[in-house]
Amino acid sequence: MGSLEIKSPGECMETTSVEEGSSDSPHRVVPVDIHGKPITDLSKTGGWIAAFFIFGNEMAERMAYFGLSVNMVVFMFSVMHMPINSSANAVNNFLGISQVSSVLGSFLADAYLGRYKTIAIFTTIYLVGLIGITLCATVSVFVPNQEDCDQLSLALGHCESAKPWQMMYLYTALYITGFGAAGIRPCVSSFGADQFDENSKDYKSHLDRFFNFFYLSVTVGAIVAFTGIVYIQMQHGWGAAFGSLAAAMGVSNALFFIGTPLYRHRLPGGSPLTRVAQVLVASFRKRREFFSSSELVGLYEIPGRHSAIKGSAKIPHTDDFRCLDKAALQLKEEGTGLNPWRLCTVTQVEEVKILIKLLPIPACTIMLSVVLTEFLTLSVQQAYTLNTHIGRLKLPVTCMPVFPGLSIFLILSLYYSTFVPLSRRITGHPHGASQLQRVGIGLAVSILSVAWAAIFERYRRNFAIENGYKVSFLTPMPNLSAYWLLIQYCLLGIAEVFCIVGLLEFLYQEAPDAMRSIGSAYAAVAGGLGCFAATILNNIIKSATGNEDEGKPTWLSLNINTGRLDYLYWVLTGLSFLNFCVFVYAAKKYKYRGEQAVKRGESYPPTAVNPVRA
Repeated sequence: MGSLEIKSPGECMETTSVEEGSSDSPHRVVPVDIHGKPITDLSKTGGWIAAFFIFGNEMAERMAYFGLSVNMVVFMFSVMHMPINSSANAVNNFLGISQVSSVLGSFLADAYLGRYKTIAIFTTIYLVGLIGITLCATVSVFVPNQEDCDQLSLALGHCESAKPWQMMYLYTALYITGFGAAGIRPCVSSFGADQFDENSKDYKSHLDRFFNFFYLSVTVGAIVAFTGIVYIQMQHGWGAAFGSLAAAMGVSNALFFIGTPLYRHRLPGGSPLTRVAQVLVASFRKRREFFSSSELVGLYEIPGRHSAIKGSAKIPHTDDFRCLDKAALQLKEEGTGLNPWRLCTVTQVEEVKILIKLLPIPACTIMLSVVLTEFLTLSVQQAYTLNTHIGRLKLPVTCMPVFPGLSIFLILSLYYSTFVPLSRRITGHPHGASQLQRVGIGLAVSILSVAWAAIFERYRRNFAIENGYKVSFLTPMPNLSAYWLLIQYCLLGIAEVFCIVGLLEFLYQEAPDAMRSIGSAYAAVAGGLGCFAATILNNIIKSATGNEDEGKPTWLSLNINTGRLDYLYWVLTGLSFLNFCVFVYAAKKYKYRGEQAVKRGESYPPTAVNPVRA
């Protein structure tokens, strides 16, 4: 059966097809100013100038995020005297919770506050959390006694442990920061994309470049965190390092508010969760109704050009998930007194369908997040055993994660001059590759990255044992350079560029108009679930591969020269390959919203238009 079109009166019943990412779709939502009034002269608002104010906010947020993700593990271990594995798991859980809770920020933005107000509130909360962490690192009463606590005592766990209230304070400040990030992350990319005119002929090109520049700002923030913040910590201490993150966040907040007169806004469309629940309840109530019943008036939609959902254009009907269409079936007995828990519009039903159809794509990126999380901690452990000198310059181990950022920066800089022209010749796609193709390229490259990590780790471990470093796992081996890690880092950077940028653009364009923050939250939730999955995987491996009674170390032993990180990397390689196969299947099944031919089928009733609900 072909797909179906449900149109309002006055529109011709014809089959239409729109290219992926086209801006030619009719009845676009008109942007409004901060007071909710339609903007008549778009030339005075939005565009790249407004986007750059938003880039600054994202750069500072990402700098704080990566600065905490790398330095907090070391801070908990060396200052709060937590075991290194417990520190890594605590930070992983923090990162996971802060990303998964992005659903809350996206809900508030799409339902009530709008993206601008949500960012403004949560970025202030973020700053409060960073100030709290800075106080923890600055005021000695918040940390345990540091006397007689050298490197050996730390490794053996003989240093004074932090008091419960001290850990409570640190966790409170940390999770306030995570709560602030939860409101920023799902909104900032969508709010930036809102600054471009959907009716412009260059809209798709601007959107494509925006998401690349957006991720470039993320990368710059990461590079500063992995270099500048680490340098400040080494030279001036933990208080100065965390204080610099708070100062950067404060400056970015000021710049974000300065740009307020330039921003274009979208009206919040009311609670998306309520609309989803109404569709599910209404379809369940009418589960025994048939599309061919003589008691039906038709599929319900309001008349005119606009939908019943504030901030959303009408969505054409599709033939996916036919069971949900029953929520829009209008019965003769319902008359004019319509109950939204019994009858929903076609657009409302299509919103739910879109949310369901989008799920498999970000779900397939969870595995990439697992790999990123594992690399963030395990590769630093590897670097401690290697020579990090470049000539006479010794690079701090905690700076090693900067290399994926540098590779991302280089790739994004060359993206339009090199990749797009080359791939355009191969694929024929005007932008080099479609959004899903870019996500697939990223997932494929991540497999190569983790496979190389397994190969090198096996070589590194054998080299350590053969050269008498089996026990000295904190002593760098002068004859084996840490820069062999650059191969896996650079491959991972390439994977991030293609996968994450393609995913963000895909979710923004494919999500319903009034649910774009929730669409962006899908990516953040996938990242958070990846952090949790990494922690669960580590716990399973530690319990399944070690035996303390027999003196058998786990794969994730503190002494990585007796552990088997190479086995873990091979497990990740296998899981990544299976995940890639699932993604290929899901991508082939997925149809872009613009590509779906829309025409009415014989087995569906006509649209029933009732002006009462309008």
